[in-house]
Amino acid sequence: MAFKTQSEEQDAMSDINVTPLVDVMLVLVVILLVTAPLLTQSVKVNLPKTTTATPDVQAQPLQLGIDAQGVLTLNKNPVADLPALEGLLKAELSRNPETALHLYADKAVDYGKVAAAIAAIQHAGISKIGFVTLEQ
Repeated sequence: MAFKTQSEEQDAMSDINVTPLVDVMLVLVVILLVTAPLLTQSVKVNLPKTTTATPDVQAQPLQLGIDAQGVLTLNKNPVADLPALEGLLKAELSRNPETALHLYADKAVDYGKVAAAIAAIQHAGISKIGFVTLEQ
């Protein structure tokens, strides 16, 4: 009877056999190369002919400016006060329900005036408000 000694058991092979891995990868590459042209086949369909349609051009957003003295301008036209601004915005909103507004406020303006203008905009029913700033 032949018995193995402890030193013979420790001589196990520590290298990974990559040959089966390479074989599997080559088979996968061949499968990919064979099936790829089959995936690009198309079906011929006679589509109906139509006239070209022009896309709807959305109206430019309103521009509300507040200068350093607190003077309000709507689209570069002076506005007397906040109730007048609210009336103008409601009239514009009745013409176009998707009205948007860009707010330009000078950095020297008191925050309270800007907050009051935002409140008037929201009371008028405009919910799309953009704050315009300069890039530094």
